[in-house]
Amino acid sequence: MSKFKYLKISKSIKIRYLKNNFKKNPYVVFLHGFMSDLEGEKPKKLKKFCDKKRIGFLGIEYSGHGKSTGKFTSGNISKWSHQVKFTIKKIVKKNNFILVGSSMGSWISTKQFEYYKNQIKGFIGIGSAPEFLEKVMWKKFSKKMKKETIKNGVYNLKHGGFEYPITYQLIKDGRKNKVLNKKIYTKIPITLFHGSKDEAVSAVYSKKLIKIFKSSQKKVLIIKGGDHSLFSVKYQKKIINELQNIINQTN
Repeated sequence: MSKFKYLKISKSIKIRYLKNNFKKNPYVVFLHGFMSDLEGEKPKKLKKFCDKKRIGFLGIEYSGHGKSTGKFTSGNISKWSHQVKFTIKKIVKKNNFILVGSSMGSWISTKQFEYYKNQIKGFIGIGSAPEFLEKVMWKKFSKKMKKETIKNGVYNLKHGGFEYPITYQLIKDGRKNKVLNKKIYTKIPITLFHGSKDEAVSAVYSKKLIKIFKSSQKKVLIIKGGDHSLFSVKYQKKIINELQNIINQTN
């Protein structure tokens, strides 16, 4: 059974998280994507896998997403990264863990190496989108869209049947959280999955991200015909199998 709980981050922010009752190493920490939540298939399947293996699982929902409190338009990479750092400290504590980041979750996962490098024992990225706010989104904005965003502080972007309120502070904050210019020295296994037919974020971003990790155990797996989500049943198995391989290496 899914156990959603809330963690008070500040006076006005409560973060919803999903965990199981196992505390065995290594935990699996799942970080979702931009304007996503913990209701999707990925956290459910990953938690089910961890329950079966009797290891700890933690899924974190950032402010302004899902049922966590706070306005989406007040959030940014700095705040969401801090919320993840805070929640890991409170729930995972001193335990080792493996990060699984989906889309923007991969960017936020990469930020956690600044705080938990010694505890992180593996990292799986799914459709990784590091620095997407500037390099994917803002880059595609027309001059008119950019002008409106700067003038009003927000632009309501319609995409794929959804409306995304993109704030100028979010774009500016993204520039402060660059990761593709970093170098992370680690011996842990890192696997980045990316669909060859990902229309949201090009596989180029997984290839760029893998380069910052100076590890002999790193690879990018391009899934032929795969989309951005990469979580239909046939892809789920590949990701879960890779997670099992990483767990085997940490034990």
